[in-house]
Amino acid sequence: MASYVCTKCGYLFDERFGDPEHGVTAGTPFEKIPDSWLCPRCKATKAFFAKRNE
Repeated sequence: MASYVCTKCGYLFDERFGDPEHGVTAGTPFEKIPDSWLCPRCKATKAFFAKRNE
């Protein structure tokens, strides 16, 4: 599982946990999230997310 960070606000999306409050279940790969999903914190699109090096 990977994590992705919003380059606008720093929100961390972790595939292990998903974003259930916004319809993304735990374990969902970032690539499988619908393009309509937005950063819960700043409303940026998926294009503003970068894979986090761990």
